[in-house]
Parts: sequence; C-alpha cells; structure tokens
Amino acid sequence: MTISNTLATALSGLTAASRAAELVSSNIANASTPGYARRELQLASRVVGSSGQGVQVVGVRRAENAVVIADRRLAQAAQGDSDARTAFYQKLEKAVGTPDLAYSLNGRISAFDTALTEAISHPESEARLTSVLTAARGLASTLVTTGKEIQAARLAADAEIDTQVNLLNDNLLKVSDLNVQIRRGHGLGQDVSSLIDLRQQTVDAISSIVPLRQVDQADGSIKLYTSAGATLLDGAPGLPVHFGFTRTQVIVPEMTQASGGLSGLTLNGAPIPTSGSGAIILGGSLAAEFAVRDELGTEAQAQLDAVTRDLIERFQDSGLDATRLPGDAGLFTDAGAAFDPVNEIGLAQRIKVNAQADPAQGGGVWRLRDGLGATTQALTGNNSLLRDMRAALIADRAPASGDFIGGARSASVLASDFLSQIAGNRLSAEGDSAFTAAKLDTYQQMEAQDGVDTDQEMQSLLQIEQAYAANAKVIKTVEEMLNRLMEI
Repeated sequence: MTISNTLATALSGLTAASRAAELVSSNIANASTPGYARRELQLASRVVGSSGQGVQVVGVRRAENAVVIADRRLAQAAQGDSDARTAFYQKLEKAVGTPDLAYSLNGRISAFDTALTEAISHPESEARLTSVLTAARGLASTLVTTGKEIQAARLAADAEIDTQVNLLNDNLLKVSDLNVQIRRGHGLGQDVSSLIDLRQQTVDAISSIVPLRQVDQADGSIKLYTSAGATLLDGAPGLPVHFGFTRTQVIVPEMTQASGGLSGLTLNGAPIPTSGSGAIILGGSLAAEFAVRDELGTEAQAQLDAVTRDLIERFQDSGLDATRLPGDAGLFTDAGAAFDPVNEIGLAQRIKVNAQADPAQGGGVWRLRDGLGATTQALTGNNSLLRDMRAALIADRAPASGDFIGGARSASVLASDFLSQIAGNRLSAEGDSAFTAAKLDTYQQMEAQDGVDTDQEMQSLLQIEQAYAANAKVIKTVEEMLNRLMEI
C-alpha cells in the first residue's frame, strides 16, 4: 500500500468516525423526543480500482419496528374512543347525582316525599305547604339541569368534532408535503431522517383521531389508509382527501343528524356514515364524539324524558284532584300546560311546577291542599289531596316510555333504575378505557425497547473514539514518514 493510499484510508476512517459520533450525540440528545428513531450509520468498503481503500458512508438508517408502531397507533385510536365515551358517562352520572346527595334526582324525590309526609300531618301549616312547593321546584329544577347538561355534552362533542376534523385535514396536508420533501431528498441521496421523524409525529397525531395503517413506498413516501380500507393519502403528488363538517352553535333535544339538524361528515364533498359497519372512521376519537352527540346523548335524553313523563303523569292522572277540569295540568306541567305524549322529546327541560300552586306566579300554596282548580280555601285540616299526591308518588307504575326493563315501580325506584343504567355504562366504559390504556402502554414500552439506549450509545461512543484515535495515529505516522523523507 502506498503512502497516499494509507493517508486516504485513514482520512476516510476519520470522516466515518466523525459522522458516527455526530449520530450518537443526536441519539442521546433525542432519547426522550417523541417520534424520534435511533440513527445507525451505514458503512461500506470504499473501492478504488480493484482494491479496497478505506470506508465510505452510504447512508443513515432509522431503527424502528414498523409492526409495533402500527399496533401502537391502533391502540391509540382505541383509547381515544373509550376515553371520550367514559368522559360522557362520568359527566352524566355527576349531573344525575348519587342517592346520598341532596341535589341528586333521588335526593330530590326523597325530599319531596318527606315534605308531603310532613304536610299531611299538619295540612293547615303554610310553612309545610311551602316546603312541598320548594321540594317540587327542586325536583323539577334537577330534571331541567340534567337535561341541559346532556345537551351541553352534545354541543361540546359537536365542537370537538369540528376541532378534530380541522386537525385531521391540516395533518394530512402536512404529511403530503413531507412526502414530497422526503421523496426529493431520497432521490438526491440526502439524509431525510429528521423529515421522517416529523412525518411520524404527524401521522401519530392523526392515528388517535382515525385508526389507520401506513404503507411505505420505495421512494420514501407513505400511503395512509383507515382500518376500514378507505384511502386518506395515496402517496402520489397531489392533495390528500378532505373531510368536511359544519359546526352547530346551539343544540336542542330535537336536533339530530338524521333530521338534518346537525352536520354529518363528508369525504371530498360526499356524505359518509359516522356510525355502523359502513363507517370508515370507527375506532378513533372522532367516531366517539359523533357517538356522544348522536347516540349516547340522545339515548340519555330519551331516558331522562321518560322519567320526567312518568313524574308528570302521576300527578296529571284524572283520578287525582277533582277540582281540575279534564285536560288541565297537574302539579308538574309541560312548560305550564298539560303533557301531550306526542311531544315527549326534551320534556325534562320543559318541566315546571303548576303556577296555580306557586305564589311567585300568582297562585297560592293552599291549592296543594285544596286542589289546583279550587277558587277558595276549604277546611284547613283536610289532608286527603296531600295523601293522594304522596300515594301517586310512591305507587308502582309501569313507565310509558324509555328503555327500562318491564315492570311497575315507584318514582324513586325509576330514578334509581335510570342512575343504575348510567353507572353501568360508566363502569363498562371505564373498563374499556383501562384495557385500552394498558394495551397502549404495552406497545409504547415495546416501541421504547427499539429506541435510544443511552448506555449502548455511550459504549458506541467509546468504540468510535478508539477508531478515531487509531486513524489519527495512522495520519500522524504518515506525517512523520513524510517529514523524514523530506529531511533526506
């Protein structure tokens, strides 16, 4: 080997060692950076003519496990779905309240029952009649508040859908742009690892919204498909698909996607289903928000309306309070009027105490004792109507609507059944959320095993230092040989 070949070989070794040290430092610095993949230097023998002459850097490899990343993304989407459902049921259960809380639905019914019992013992007491009115107002107020909470949750879901759709569209555009840059850099032989890291972070942000699969292309670009097989990005130059959605500013119980009152989802301008087996977005947080708005929220409203209807009809029964005319409202009304079964949707938000018994609305509490249709006060010791109202409250009665298991029950038991349904759904959702969280954590740990190991990187750095020192020693030796030759 000639001196010049020796020098060239050593210089190539220094260059490779320097580049390797740069990668090791980058790996250590980004050990905890999300989306960063460990870099590995790819080397090959440098051949000049027919003989080897040092080493050359042929590229930089990102060390990642594509299978684990794909499974982790699906677990991410599943967690986004279960977390959204869990949050809804937790809010609903809090709004209804557990029986031990005074403001809860069961607590209000119990307080109303207690007030009626106390008034029965002293029907002449205006204070006790006022307590009955106050308890009735509290019961109606809790129903109204719970209904408003349900609609607020639907409105929040609608706003979250709008946010996620915009984020989805923006990130798809970013991935498309990164595809172009990576494809260009790949063709020019440049190191595009940092661009690939950024693209992976962007795809990760999409994967929690819509479950997807990534297909790598030979030119460095990627294609994205939903788990259902719909194309999000085909990898070719051009724009990705575009999702469309129109946010709603106000949501009332009667508004649904089926009726046209709420926006659905479009893909490149064409409507697509958001639920059922034909929905391409199932399994992610976007589908869960649609479920909260269009399914879970409407189901909860229907059950609450059924409980409200049961309460109103107990006191609107024609056999209760002979002073009322046929068709008159009972103690609890539908916005001041008698309840009409064809107009049940949103009833919980419209329930009010009859103005005839409310001094604030021009009535009198004595009508709770003497009858809502009474024009003058009767004997103050008559408690028959109060006893009949309490009997109506605690009587076993089959609910006329709602998805309740068949059988007659009191108003209190029906409210308990409603809460039990919510609690059961909440527990089921929390179980799903815990499972998906554990699954996601497992995949994240598996992915971390393929990440940066700082101990291993430090060992590599020692080897690089030794290689650098050895090549530097060769160059130093060549320099001394040349100096000696120049002295001859």
